[in-house]
Amino acid sequence: MRFAPILASVILLAGLAGCAARPPASDPEALEEFRANNDPVEPFNRAMYSVNNAIDTVALRPAAQAYRFVLPQPVRDGVRNALGNLRAPTILLNDVLQGEPDRAATTAARFMINSTLGLGGLIDVAAWQFGLPGHGEDFGQTLAVWGVGEGPYLFLPVLGPSNPRDLLGYGVDAVASPWFWFGQGEVVEALRWAYAGIGVLDAREGVLDALDELNRSSLDPYSTLRSAYRQRRNAEIRNTGTVAPEAARGTGFGVGTGVPVPRQPNPTAP
Repeated sequence: MRFAPILASVILLAGLAGCAARPPASDPEALEEFRANNDPVEPFNRAMYSVNNAIDTVALRPAAQAYRFVLPQPVRDGVRNALGNLRAPTILLNDVLQGEPDRAATTAARFMINSTLGLGGLIDVAAWQFGLPGHGEDFGQTLAVWGVGEGPYLFLPVLGPSNPRDLLGYGVDAVASPWFWFGQGEVVEALRWAYAGIGVLDAREGVLDALDELNRSSLDPYSTLRSAYRQRRNAEIRNTGTVAPEAARGTGFGVGTGVPVPRQPNPTAP
């Protein structure tokens, strides 16, 4: 599996970066906070957070702003719907692996309805006309349901907040997707790259306002994002997170992690 060397390198680098100092047993409050954060390689993660901010400042955020400026929201919503529809086979697989027949049936029905009546997924007819809202599932969640621990918190440039379990799940989802194996040749490869690029644009645009507000209002955006990510992932694993009518891939800051952050209202809209 082509993702295995990447995952191994990431974990090795995290280990080589050194661990944050563990508080002494004589300071139980600090020790409990250390355990709750689950961030033993915090120096490495903060360095990667800085790298990510640099990439985001010069590339990702400007691209997302341009994407929002050029395409009106109805068009962006259609793109997000289509991306979510393409992810349906992966969601269905994880529904089945988690022993969720009702959710699997909903995912299968959504895929068939939206692929036909919804013009290839551009329109979420399944939610609007049939009362079948979307949801996100990924193999990281499946591993959690099977009892696999998350491991230490990790922050990686572009991918954002994660952990070894979710990184492995992301790789498995990518390889298990039928679109990974569909077709060969330069045209197909170009379509795969286009799909990935549009997914990143859509995801980053979806959290433009949320991340801008986080950076403005938080004294320590790194810690705030870490806490929000872990809370959201726990909610997704328990299937108590926000229902996603547009069940696109990822959250925009943690690719492949399930339900997307809802779009924020545009304050300049009439």
